[in-house]
This record gives sequence, C-alpha cells and structure tokens, in this order.
Amino acid sequence: MGTTSQVGGRGEDTPPLVVGLRDVDAGAGERVGGKAANLGELIGAGLPVPDGFCVTTDAYRDLAAAADLTDVIDALADTAADDLVRSAELARRARDRIVSTPVPAHVAQAVTAAYRELGGSTVVAVRSSATAEDLPFASAAGQQDTFLGVVGADAVLDAVHRCWASLWTDRAVVYRVRNGIDHATTRLAVVVQRMVDSAVAGVLFTVNPVTGRRGETVVDASPGLGEAVVSGAVNPDHFVLDSRTGAVLERRLGDKRLVVRARAGGGTETVPQPASEVACLSDDQLRALVRLGARVQQHYGQPQDTEWAIDGAGALWLTQARPVTTLFPLLDGDPAGDGIRVFFCFSLAQGLTRPLTPLGVSAIRLIGSSIARLYGRPPADPVAGPPAIREAAGRLFFDVTPILRSSAGRAVVPRVLDVMEARSATVLRGLFGDPRLSVVHPSWAPVVRRLAEVAARSGIPLQVVQAVARPAAARRRLDRLGAGLRARPVPPASATPARRLEFVVGLLGEAAVRIVPRVAPPAATGFAMLWLAGRLLGADARPGDLATVLRGLPHNVTTEMDLALWSVATAVRADEAAAAAVRSASAAELAERYRTGTLPRVLQDRLRDFLDRYGHRAVAEIDVGLPRWAEDPAHVIGVLGNYLRLDDPDRAPDRVFDRGAAEARAMVSTLTERALRRGRLRGRAVGFALDRARQLAGIRELPKYLIVQVLAQARRELLAIGAELAAAGRLADAADVSFLDPREVAAALDGRDVRDVVAGRRAGYDREMRRRHVPRVLLSDGTEPEARAGTPPAADGALVGTPASAGTATGPARVVLDPVGAHLVPGEVLVAPSTDPGWTPLFLTAGALVMEMGGANSHGAVVAREYGIPAVVGVPDATGRIATGQQLTVDGTRGLVSAVDGELQG
Repeated sequence: MGTTSQVGGRGEDTPPLVVGLRDVDAGAGERVGGKAANLGELIGAGLPVPDGFCVTTDAYRDLAAAADLTDVIDALADTAADDLVRSAELARRARDRIVSTPVPAHVAQAVTAAYRELGGSTVVAVRSSATAEDLPFASAAGQQDTFLGVVGADAVLDAVHRCWASLWTDRAVVYRVRNGIDHATTRLAVVVQRMVDSAVAGVLFTVNPVTGRRGETVVDASPGLGEAVVSGAVNPDHFVLDSRTGAVLERRLGDKRLVVRARAGGGTETVPQPASEVACLSDDQLRALVRLGARVQQHYGQPQDTEWAIDGAGALWLTQARPVTTLFPLLDGDPAGDGIRVFFCFSLAQGLTRPLTPLGVSAIRLIGSSIARLYGRPPADPVAGPPAIREAAGRLFFDVTPILRSSAGRAVVPRVLDVMEARSATVLRGLFGDPRLSVVHPSWAPVVRRLAEVAARSGIPLQVVQAVARPAAARRRLDRLGAGLRARPVPPASATPARRLEFVVGLLGEAAVRIVPRVAPPAATGFAMLWLAGRLLGADARPGDLATVLRGLPHNVTTEMDLALWSVATAVRADEAAAAAVRSASAAELAERYRTGTLPRVLQDRLRDFLDRYGHRAVAEIDVGLPRWAEDPAHVIGVLGNYLRLDDPDRAPDRVFDRGAAEARAMVSTLTERALRRGRLRGRAVGFALDRARQLAGIRELPKYLIVQVLAQARRELLAIGAELAAAGRLADAADVSFLDPREVAAALDGRDVRDVVAGRRAGYDREMRRRHVPRVLLSDGTEPEARAGTPPAADGALVGTPASAGTATGPARVVLDPVGAHLVPGEVLVAPSTDPGWTPLFLTAGALVMEMGGANSHGAVVAREYGIPAVVGVPDATGRIATGQQLTVDGTRGLVSAVDGELQG
C-alpha cells in the first residue's frame, strides 16, 4: 500500500480505521476479521497475494453506534434458534438501519485516502471480513457480501457500506445463532484489494473435501473471474491430483457455458459462451497450483480451502485461503506413511453420535483393557487401553485393520455387522479389493486356537450347555451376578480421594472380566438357537417369521425398564394432582421438586421407586462423565409427559407388548407344526430351539446394563473426588472432573490447578457437540469410504435402509437429535441418528422408527420389534433429508422410507 501503512487514526492512541494488508497478520483478527488476517498472513509468508488495505472493525463500530442496534441485538438474544421468521425480520431491521445511516465523515475520509494511495482509478474487489468467520469449528464462507470490479472512491465507499449491512443478512444471522456466536460482539471489517483480471480462476482444496483423503488436491476451474466457480453459476473443469507428485488422478471437464468478466468502467458481466471440451488449465498450471496449495497448507499446518486466479500474463495469484472445517480429524500418524489403517466407529455402534467426555474415553479404555485380558493380551498400560482403541473428536474407534487382513476376520466380522450395523458391513466389504489391505493371514487355525483357549479359560462351553438345558437357572445365576455387583463394597465416607480414585480404576479395569464371560454366552446361545431353528426350517420359515418369534421378548432389562416407566405413567394418570403437575410444569422444575421431595405423593413415590432400580441409566450412558437419571430425572419426567398424551388404550405399551408376545408364541406353534410335517424329530428340535431362543435372547441387553451399573458406581466416587478438588480450588465445579483423565485427576489431587485444562476441554467438547457427521469407517489417510461410495440409490423417490421391524406406518416425522426434552406426539415417526437405551422410552409413543445407524439386530431395531412399530435403520443422512412434520410412510418390511407428499431432500 505504498509507504503509508495506517490511515485515518484520530490521535496517537486511537486505533486506525484503515490498515494496509502488508501490516496485518493472523493475530489481528479481532480488528480486521478472518479474511483480512489470513490475507495479511499469506503476504507475510511470501505468497502471491494482490495488494490492498482493510477498513477495520473500528470503522464499523463507529457506524453501528450511530445506527444504534441495541434493541435489535437484545431481541435476537431472546429469539429461539429455530424461529427463522422472527430472526429474518430482526435481521432486515438491522440492515435497514445500517444502510440508512450515513458513513461518518472521518471514516469516509480514511477510506477515500487509502483508495487513492492504492491508485485513484484502480479496479478493486471489496470483500467482507467478519470477526466471526472461518473459526476453527465452522467456516462462514459466503455469509457476507463481496463486490467485484469496483472503480472510484465513491463506488468503493458505497461497496464498503453495503458490506457492513451484509453482516445482518438472514443467512449471517442464522449462522451466528447456530454456532453460538454473540451478535453483540461480532464486528465486520472490509478488504479492498487490487482485482486480478483473470484469464482463468477457481478454487483449490489441499485435501479431498468429499472423501476426506489427505494427500489429494482438488481443483475446480473456469475461464474468467473465479466468482462463476465459487457461486456455482458454471459447470467447471474438475481435477483431482496427487499432492506429492502433481499427477492428475481424475480429470472431469465441465461445459463452462458462462464466463464472468470485469466490465470496462467497473462492475462485472456474465457472458454466455459455447460449451468447451478443452481443459482451461494445462498440466503445468495444475502442478503449479498443487505447489501453491502445498505452500499454503505448510504455512498453516492444516488443510486449506483456497481461491486463486491466473492473469493474462500467466501469473498465479492467491486471493483467499481459509481452513477446511468439515474434515474429521485423522486417527493415525502420518497419512503419507506406507501402511493404511482402517478404523470402525465404536461410538456410533453404541448409538452415540455426540462426543464422549475425556473421563468417558478413559473409562472405555480401562474396560477395553479388561476385555483384552480376557483374550490373553493385556495392554502394557491399562489406563491407556489396548492400542486398537483410538479416539478423535471425542469419538471412539477400533482399529480393524488386522481383521480385514485375515481370512477369518473377513468372513466373520462383516456378517456380525450385517445384523448390528449393516451399512458399516457394506463399507468394510467394499475395502476387500483395496490392494493395500490384502489378506496376510489366510489360515483360520490361529484364530480358532485362540478362541478355544479363551472359551475354555472362561468356562463358556459349560455355560452354553447349562443355558440350553436349564435357561431359568441360567437367568437366576445372572440375577445373582447383578446383585453381587450392586452390593460390592465401596470406599467408606472417610476414604481419601486418592483411595477413591484407586477404587474407580480397579472397578473399571475388572468390569468386563466379571460381566462379559458370564452374560454373553447365554445371550449368544439364544440367538444361536434362533439360527438353528431357521436352518432346520429352511423354506418353511417365510420372510419375517423368525423376527416375529422375537416380538414381546421376555427377560429384556430395557423393555422391562420402559414398561416400568409406563406403569409410573399409568399411576400418575390416575392421580389428579400428579397428572396436573406433569401437564403444567416443566420437566426441569419437576426434577428440582423431586430432589426436594415436594412433588405430589404418587408422583414422588413412584418416581423414586423407578429411579431406585433404573437411576443408573442415562442418555449416552456409556459415558461415565455424563449425569445419570438418579442425578437429573428431567428426561424421565419429560417422557412421562409424552406418555400422558397417549389416549388410545389399544396403543398402551403393555398391551402392545402382550400382543407381540402372543403373536410370537403363536408363531412358535406355527413353525413347529410346519417342521413336524417333515418329521417328528425335526419338529421337536425346532420347537425346542425356538423356545430357548425366546427364553435366552432377551439377555442380550444385560451385559451393557450391568456395565452401566458399574459406571454409575464409578461416577459416584468420581463426583466425590471432584467435590474435594472444587473445595480446594483446583476445579470450578465437582462435575468438571469429567473433563480429566485418571492421571490428571491424580495430578490435581497432588496439588495441580487444572481449571485451565478443564476450560479448554469443555470448549472443545461444546464445539464437537455441534458436529453433525461422524464417519462409520475411516482410513488413516482421512478417507471416508462411505463418502467415496456415495449414498445408496433411492427406490422411486424413497430412502433405502435395512428392514428392521416389519409393518407399514404413515405419520408426521419428528426429527430428534437429542432425546432429552424431546416431545413426541403419539403416532409420529421418530427419525434419529441412532439410539441407545436412554432413547427407548420414546419408542412407546412412536408410530415408526427411522435411524441413520444400525442393523436388524441393533438395539433400536430389537426394541422396535418388541413394541411392534415398523422400523428402517441404516438410512444415510436421514436426519438431514427428512424434515419434522413431513408426512412419511415407513415400510419396515422392505426397508423403505418415502414422503407422502413432496420429496425427501438430498
């Protein structure tokens, strides 16, 4: 910007209104906004960025003060995030005030002087640069306005004024609301830059933004200004290149029917042109772009989304750079390494889309160490867990590379996932052909030998025989196991925090050893009996018959919990005072009254009885860092309110369950009779196998139930430790212990102040709570195989998933991302990312279920069958493609979800 770096200061101590881009760096974001800070940083790094200046946020502040937006900002603070009509009206009011307020004279003088110094008739681009854009967790690309081909001081000043107004576009206001950004503290700077009269321009990603694969550069390009590519007005040439070699991996030419060019005298024009089958970039130019992208990424240390232009003389310019915020973090070292690793998302398999707390991650690692001990492979550090357990973005993954490189693993694991998480099974099978994952362990012998050793050591064969011979006795043994876990001695009230921490680590470190070998075999035996019956029946078992056998399944602790809560609702409905309280007060208020013992007697007593038995459960209950229902029963009380809306006696959950059980018993008789026609022995074997399936399969929910019981015991001790640390001033609150791992807790007990650590972790956790997409399967180079394969094709406009519970239902959709506080009107179709037992009380009022995750035997599918509601699971992006209120037909027999009127998105 010539020799003058700052223009428009109002005194030596007054912040400047205008500053040259060469005098800006990444630390100036609060004054110049994200875009200008990035451009100044890039200029400082020696990258080819057009020169210019920035009108700082102080200039905007002076205009906004004159416009007086206080009442608008206060009204927005009181507006619900989903009230788009009200938000739009307030945004329009703010824009009108900005536009109608004259630019203060001192600001106009500073901008005019800066432009003249750049060159009095220079063609410039005028771009908004907000302080809330391009944050680490969200990109604000396109939220505010840009003006190209601006010539003359008056035109520049008018463009700056309009950029200020664009801080209050509807889309910008909604963006800030959804990302928790304070309107009152958001400011707007404006970048004024020499405009490149480009022969060709476009965008470049230093990572493949579709598949997530690092090591690939993606370029979209078209003749003329880059605006045509950025705005989507043209079908550009598309290139995918190897970031290391510059080799073109994919070349897809667009028709490039439109060109945006600078117009003489200012502004731009869109010019139609004949379709071109010639690439607008040579291979040499593509390699130069790859090198430019690599320099930008190396400077920032993370993948970048850039805009670029090549002028008529062939010079390459960088006009924009921002971080790619949509990528899921890498799970394994250097993506350029020789080996490729495959990770399966354990969190999603457990029905958990939200992040785990750091303490929750540590607990799973300890439990994982316990399971590894069962298999004779104890990790060197139980707190760190087995090396196969990995974490990124607060989600847990398992390294399944050895499984995919083993013949036994390829044969068994995808088949298990077919019924637990069918879409993941499909994705894993799609990797079988990757030469980097070729089989290196073709023999089954080592696997069989290891499993036989584990089974013998754990007494599994005897347990299977006992379960088949005397299922009731097997269940009684499991009841005693649960009672023993509940009665386990805990540290006395006088125990030191260090002793409590030692107890927790030991408790979690042996949880799986005590539970899994005793509970899993009887449950697995139940499903093995169902499989055996199917094999014996052959064609005599029609589609859906065996699933009907599992309707109204007894001895399922989750179903028993849901029916127990329905029993509470029945008692509340019969009591006038209790029913009135649930219908009139908020769940949070009633939860507080429960804690103080001031609820109507029937509600207080029945809720206490329920929580005494099931209070250790919770939404996202595998995370020990989250409150249990016993701590905060608001969710349970909210579900009671939903139940009171269920007025149709025939839809009462206990009646539905009993009808399902009767249908199952009838189906057992029918299938037995069919088998008898093919021989007496076959008939008796089928009847016996189906009987054992019904007596044992319900136990499948028990291992998790008991482990969650252990987690609740651990949490009580951890909260006691947290209380001690808070009293000592090393934590702000007892619950903050959830944001530490066991070693950090120990360090805090030794005197370390960990409040800053907790604050940083909590901020990261809150950011991750806003992440909507988590990959089912992820490669170590960042590739998401499911994204590479694309979304499954729709059938006649319907979304396709896995059939999970037979039947057809039509009703309005209710998209629920978090069950806490969700209100489900009876008959609505519940559309959810995934579910765990904390969700299942909602099933009792749902007319049907649609889930993004899961398979035919996943938790949600099993419970849906038991309640007799149609269900389709494994529907990619269902919560994004279905809108609340949309009339849906759910065909749980064929696995289809269709809109009654209109179309599904995507």
